Amino acid sequence: MRRSPLLLLLVVSLAVAGCTETATPRPDGGENGTSIVLADRDEPTTLNPLLGYGEQGVSKIYDGLVEHRQDGSLRPQLAAELPEPSVDGLSWTVKLRGDVKFTDGSTFGAEDVLATYGAVMQSPVKERFSTLKGVVQLDPSTVRFTLSQTQAAFPHLLVLGILPSEQARPDGEVVGTGPFKVAEWRKGDRLVLDANEDYFGGAPKIKKVTVVFVGDDNQRARRMQDGEFDGTVLPPKLAETFRGRSNLLVQYHRSADYRAVSLPAGHPVTGDAAIRLALNHATNRQGMLDTLLDGKGTVGYTPVPDVLAEEFDPAAKFRFDKAEAARLLDAAGWVPGGDGIRVREGVAARFTLMYPLGDDLRADLATAFAADAKAVGVDVQLAGLSWEAIRPRTGTDALLHGEGSTFDPDLVLHGLRGQGGAAADEALDHGRGLVDPAQRAVAYKLFQQAFVAAPSMVVLVFPEHAYVMRDSWNGYEAIVDPSSYGALAWGPWWNLDKWEPK
Repeated sequence: MRRSPLLLLLVVSLAVAGCTETATPRPDGGENGTSIVLADRDEPTTLNPLLGYGEQGVSKIYDGLVEHRQDGSLRPQLAAELPEPSVDGLSWTVKLRGDVKFTDGSTFGAEDVLATYGAVMQSPVKERFSTLKGVVQLDPSTVRFTLSQTQAAFPHLLVLGILPSEQARPDGEVVGTGPFKVAEWRKGDRLVLDANEDYFGGAPKIKKVTVVFVGDDNQRARRMQDGEFDGTVLPPKLAETFRGRSNLLVQYHRSADYRAVSLPAGHPVTGDAAIRLALNHATNRQGMLDTLLDGKGTVGYTPVPDVLAEEFDPAAKFRFDKAEAARLLDAAGWVPGGDGIRVREGVAARFTLMYPLGDDLRADLATAFAADAKAVGVDVQLAGLSWEAIRPRTGTDALLHGEGSTFDPDLVLHGLRGQGGAAADEALDHGRGLVDPAQRAVAYKLFQQAFVAAPSMVVLVFPEHAYVMRDSWNGYEAIVDPSSYGALAWGPWWNLDKWEPK
């Protein structure tokens, strides 16, 4: 059962800095339509689940104990059946399949689950598993997770990819049980996946997947137009330019993936309660949706999307009212200066808003937000930056960011604890600990009401995700996207292992 030196055969090939980009494979399906070339905007920084890869599932390289169905519900994957809670909700018992092998040929077992989740508790993703106390093996095919508090959403976290016990560390090799395995990764260029012919769910009909990373939306659209790719993700306006073209489809997915302006609490301007509330009233969300997304999406006021119909509160919203925004600022002592920018005690109402370079939609939303803020006397300085430059500044400068989950409010909202006041925190804690779905829905509606009373950010829109794809395969199934989407996650290719040539 244990791993041999043959494991080294799966070592990922890394490109050295400054390597020459080679030609993209032809997007013609290859022999018998068994290969596909996709373009993605964002390249993963890692392929290791312990560092955050595939945390919302659908990693293509790994399997979790469970996976999400098309409708967002759970089904067993490496588990033989769905996790069973204890009476007090403080533990979950999982029975494991006995017919699964890793791509290095070794057998999946309970020791791999224990090693993976033991490493999780010491890894960068440990905050996502903050309620997990430990995992123990009950017998060769059964494990039990123990929690520090009840968390009804805990089974949704078990989509995390399982690693072989010997590789369950942040620097471990890329070895999974998934439908595909890594053949090559040229960082800054592409990732190539080969089908796992021994996959317990059946060998994929598509034998090779090439994902080319092109961060700039316009470049990706041009190269798609030139026939370099079989599919890609694009902003709605660019996607619409492909409408009606022969052998191409334009597909839209509803999403729980909000776009919002973060407002760091430690900043003298963005941390002020009056500024935060005023900016929420000053923002013309409907105008953004109509002009920047061609109506493809919904306006957002809180981080809870309307796709979570049971938990969504349609009454939790901000009125677009610039006069009200000005009144709030006046009452808080932010008075207009000679240049029209408000000032309080010598501090100008000014802050920097970052957005990632190459992301046209975030750039457009940032520009529109800055214009709305300027109209009420708040100066927003825009900064288009690389992610490398953005990450160190997220605690001090505002960011046009995205997040969201279609599966359970707790998976995203609890990360906002401490940002929205005592009432919001109480509702989040209550929602996490409850088991009854109706009672949990009430708790999350209370959170939304607390959020609009004391917002911690400015939620703008929930955009639909737009995709262009060659109409050469069967198997596409529409879904509602979380914040993780594209060629390697959710999106049209979430079930790529089930696709087959037409």
